[in-house]
Amino acid sequence: MKTKALLAAGLAAVTLLSLSACGSSGGSASSDTDTGTLAIYAWAGEIPDAVINGFEKETGIKVTVDTFDSNETMISKLAAGNSGYDVVEPSQYAVQLMVQRNLLEKIDHAKLKGFGNLAAKFKNPSFDPGNQYSLPWAWGTTGILYNESCTGAPVTGWSDMWNAKYKGKIYMLDNMLSAYIAGLQVLGLKATTTSKSDIAKATDKMLAQKPLLAGYNSDNYADLVGSGDACIAEAYSGSVSAKAVAANPKVHYVIPSEGGTLWTDSFSIVQGTDNESGAYKWLNYTLRPAVAAELTDDAQLASVNTAAMAKVKDQSLVKNAAIYAPAADLTKSEFIIDPGKAMTYFQDGWTRIRAS
Repeated sequence: MKTKALLAAGLAAVTLLSLSACGSSGGSASSDTDTGTLAIYAWAGEIPDAVINGFEKETGIKVTVDTFDSNETMISKLAAGNSGYDVVEPSQYAVQLMVQRNLLEKIDHAKLKGFGNLAAKFKNPSFDPGNQYSLPWAWGTTGILYNESCTGAPVTGWSDMWNAKYKGKIYMLDNMLSAYIAGLQVLGLKATTTSKSDIAKATDKMLAQKPLLAGYNSDNYADLVGSGDACIAEAYSGSVSAKAVAANPKVHYVIPSEGGTLWTDSFSIVQGTDNESGAYKWLNYTLRPAVAAELTDDAQLASVNTAAMAKVKDQSLVKNAAIYAPAADLTKSEFIIDPGKAMTYFQDGWTRIRAS
C-alpha cells in the first residue's frame, strides 16, 4: 500500500525534477473505443479489484491498470507523449503541475452523475477550483501516531513532539515537506506558506527539536509506536497506521490541534484520450456510493464520497481515526500544494537540519 510519504517526497523534488520518459509497470498502454479498453495509470493499491471487475462486467469495457510509485514518474510518462492512457490518478499538487503542462482534459460536469455525493471539502478545492480537471477518489491526513502506555497521557498537538519528556522516543517523518508541516504549524504558521521568513522560523524550531528525536522515519514508525519502542511519531493516515490502531487499544492517531494537513488522489482524463466516453463512464461509476465504499473495505483508505460511508461493510474502518479522521478535527487542516519558487527555502533549511 502506498503512503503519502511518496506524495510528499515527490512534492519536495518537484522543482528539481527533469521530466524524462519513465516506463510504467506494465509498459505503454493502449486504448481504443469505449467498448474496447480503458487504460488507467494509478497509485498501487488504490483501485480495488472489485471496482475494476464490477466496471468491466457492467460496461463490457476491459480495464488495464498500470501503477506508478510517484507523481513525478506519472507526469514524466505523460509529458513524454503518446502514453496511451485514458485516465490517471494524480495527487493534489500534481493536478496543478499537469494543468500547467496541458496534460489533462477539462471535465464536463454536465456528463457527471453523482458529483453531489462528494464531501464539501473536496468540491472546489484550492488545487483545482471548480474541480475542472480532477475528480477526488481517496483522501487522507498527516497527523500523529502515539502510544498512551508510553506517553502516559493523551497527545493533542505538534507541541507534544517538542516535549523533552519523550526524548529519544520521538520520530519525525523522513520527508522534507512532511516534517515542515509540524515545524510551521507548531508556530502558528500555515503549512502552505511560501514566506522565506516563515520557513526560516520553522527551520530554527526543527533544529531545536532535533536533539529530542530518535530519528527521521517513514518506514516502520507504526511498528515502533505499536511496540512502545517509540512514544510518538509524525504519521500518515491509511492502512499502516490504521492497523497499528486496531491492534493496540493504547495506540491512537490524532490530527494535531494546530491543524495537520490533507491529501487527496483524484481521477483525471488525459489530454487527447482516444476513449473519452469510456473515461466518463469510469468517473461516473466511481462516484456511486457502493463502489466508493469498496475503497475503504478493500484498501483501508478513506473515500471522498460522503454517501459511501454508510455502505462500508466493515464499519469499524469508518470509526478508525487513522482512516477517517473526525470532521471536527479537520477544520484547520490544509491541502499541501505546489510551493513553487519557495521550494528552495525548504531545501536550504532541510539541508541545515539534516547536517546538524
